[in-house]
Amino acid sequence: MKLPIRFVATVCFLTATALFGAERAPANRAVGENKATPPSRIKAAPGFNVELLYSVPSDSQGSWVNLCTDPKGRIIASDQYGGLYRFAPPAPGQALDPSKVEKMPAEIRAANGLLWAFGALYVGVNDYEKKIPSGVYRITSSKGDDQLDKVELLRAIKAGGDHGVHAILPGPDGKSLFLISGNNADLTEINSSRVPLVWGEDHVLYRMPDGRGHNRDRLAPGGIIYKFSPDGKTWEVYSTGFRNIFDGAFNRDGELFTYDADMEYDFNTSWYRPTRINHVTSGSEYGWRNGAGKRPEFYPDNLPAALNIGPGSPTGVTFGYGAKFPAKYQNALFALDWSWGKLYAVHLQPKGSSYTATKEEFLSGGPLPLTDAIIHPGDGAMYFAIGGRKVQSGFYRVTYTGKESTAPVKATVSSGAKERKFRHELETFHGKVDPNALKVAWPELDNKDRFIRWAARTAIEHQPAATWADRALAEKNPARQVEALMALTRVAGIDPLHRKPSDAPVDKVMGAKILDALAKLNWKKLGHEQRLTLVRTYEICFVRFGRPDDAVIKRILAQLDPQFPASSFDLNWLLCETLAYLQSPTVASKAIAMIKSAPGQEEQLEYARSLRFLKTGWTTALRTEQFEWFLKAANYRGGASFEKFLEFIRTDAEATLTSEEKTALQSVLAKKPEKKSPLAQMAEVFAGRTTTTDWKLDTLAPAVERGLKKRSFENGRKMFAAAGCFACHRFGNEGGMTGPDLTGAAGRYSSRDFLDQILNPSKEINEQFVPMVITKNDGETVTGVIVNLNGNDVMVNTDPANPFQQETIDRTKVKSIEASKTSPMPEGLLGLLTEEEIRDLTAYVLSGGNRKSAMFK
Repeated sequence: MKLPIRFVATVCFLTATALFGAERAPANRAVGENKATPPSRIKAAPGFNVELLYSVPSDSQGSWVNLCTDPKGRIIASDQYGGLYRFAPPAPGQALDPSKVEKMPAEIRAANGLLWAFGALYVGVNDYEKKIPSGVYRITSSKGDDQLDKVELLRAIKAGGDHGVHAILPGPDGKSLFLISGNNADLTEINSSRVPLVWGEDHVLYRMPDGRGHNRDRLAPGGIIYKFSPDGKTWEVYSTGFRNIFDGAFNRDGELFTYDADMEYDFNTSWYRPTRINHVTSGSEYGWRNGAGKRPEFYPDNLPAALNIGPGSPTGVTFGYGAKFPAKYQNALFALDWSWGKLYAVHLQPKGSSYTATKEEFLSGGPLPLTDAIIHPGDGAMYFAIGGRKVQSGFYRVTYTGKESTAPVKATVSSGAKERKFRHELETFHGKVDPNALKVAWPELDNKDRFIRWAARTAIEHQPAATWADRALAEKNPARQVEALMALTRVAGIDPLHRKPSDAPVDKVMGAKILDALAKLNWKKLGHEQRLTLVRTYEICFVRFGRPDDAVIKRILAQLDPQFPASSFDLNWLLCETLAYLQSPTVASKAIAMIKSAPGQEEQLEYARSLRFLKTGWTTALRTEQFEWFLKAANYRGGASFEKFLEFIRTDAEATLTSEEKTALQSVLAKKPEKKSPLAQMAEVFAGRTTTTDWKLDTLAPAVERGLKKRSFENGRKMFAAAGCFACHRFGNEGGMTGPDLTGAAGRYSSRDFLDQILNPSKEINEQFVPMVITKNDGETVTGVIVNLNGNDVMVNTDPANPFQQETIDRTKVKSIEASKTSPMPEGLLGLLTEEEIRDLTAYVLSGGNRKSAMFK
């Protein structure tokens, strides 16, 4: 639903003033107050009412980050740097009486996970200050008098910073517990693992660590989800490859979901991955690696997200089961975002043995640092907390007051039950040796369902390789064989970065056999996903068994070189980096041509990253184009580490130059980049066009609408980049994050509405991106979007094309805040485009980037 700009601006204005403390305050009065954001300044879905029940006194009760209920219906809350508090929720319409908030006697602190189960309170401790060990604790009453005072450490886990020990979940079997941990929590001692213990970095080209040093020493397996026994004695790895998951929840089907973090420093790079909802299955891997090493979703050695959301900082997750809400919200997965202040309702739809999903903003503030949410089993209300990092904390209740029925939704078997049941049968072979595993799993290696295929390969990887290696090498079905060869490569070889002194030497003979089998596969008989698996298996084989000899390389090049370039970016990504590793004599000219034709900076960056170690196939002209691209890329925008990554790529590329090449390229190597504004860059693209058109909506919209047939997909994508859209807007897997995501624009806009947004950007500003004009007590003003906070410090993004152009403001020194009436999106973006180009651009966006759309030729 579209909202009038006046309403949107009012919402953002009020939520911003809530953050800073007052709409207008005399210069001699401090603005910051110990009050949480009032409900009037929080936007909720239609029909829902939000109550502020309690503003947490920070000096005595800290900042709350986790919630749970006990058997008596009381709520337990934890202070991120302190202890636990217990209270009964107040009656409808009433605030929480501060005298009723009880400090619990348990000597424990820094709880990031709370769960009442098996007659005890289980606590996940992540102590930043290291006053007590991080890990899993169990708290009970030593006297049976309802006072939780007995604290037992069930398992200490070494962890550091934010990305440590987090939520504890009840297992769907009623007999187990699950622990959520981030990528800075070390792997604890385990009894078994559903994930095969063969993980590695598997970078065929040297990984670029983060340019600012973040997590550069953290290796696989990344964040881990464990399954453990209530007594804390038996531990099993359930899933790996996460960045910083904070919470998780099981649905009625017994399937686990979590909300994982992005890496903001990586905005606008090819390897950036948005925050995302993951369907977490047995033995799964989700591909986090440090720096530029994160695995894209199309890599077959990790699983994809159910839903990509965008920038944020994931915290609590819960299903709406038991809520007195309309049916769709009872079934929704609620996911909380701390930094952008969003509480999403994620609606899952079964698809095969997994799920797809859509999201809606259930409630939001600007920002509202959401930490955790629960559905109370007694009154059916949602309760949530804001806080964390010592910011002002608050406790809220959400109830439904609309007209739709809130009758409990009956638990029914959802579609996909047959497929999920079969996947579960395959998963029974995870983590153990079973003589029946091969018989059941092998035929499913070519299953069209990616999650079933994953479960089958994982089952096989848990069996002794000697029992199935020959079968993999001789398999006649190419789709099954390529999956089996990936399994064999993973279990027979060990990534050098994960080798231990006790490991047996790598079996070079087996490596040669695998390469021989891969080279015999007929490219034409493989589908798209199998081709990705083939090329990726080559990469893993090179990493784990070493570089093959020249004769084998020649044979591989004969197989792969003709396939590059392919028709899709994902396959080009894999082919380009693999051919560059093999020093293909043709890849330089092909990849430079791809860089020149790719409209988005992410695709260009990926090819440039692959070419940085290439020494063969260069001419002076190609080398010149390679280094001229760095001058162009200096004007690209991205996260905090973007410029460092560009520097790394160029440094590596320069290191491959011969002395003769350095002499020939002396002039281009000496050039310094010229910084240009996005509009100046746009003018450069349309150099030679001397006139601009003052397009009017009433004339342009009908003309474009009539012409949305036989359009050019490639030119539409080119115009999307030329008009500067990628700088701020996400589209598919490319683009910035400081403007609305346009991937689903077809579901929101007609062609007329879409053009109206471009021609009249200030007519209606998306509420999430309304800039605020902040006036300090000394008269200085700052205009931008609030993106983060820490204590009294508020970070404001002042340049939408540069997500890390930020200014820090002390909220206690702010005089006034007003919503800007001017959109950060400039006017005149279509002025240099012809009518035909605007038609192509409109078709590209409204097709969702689908080249098979009926709008294209």
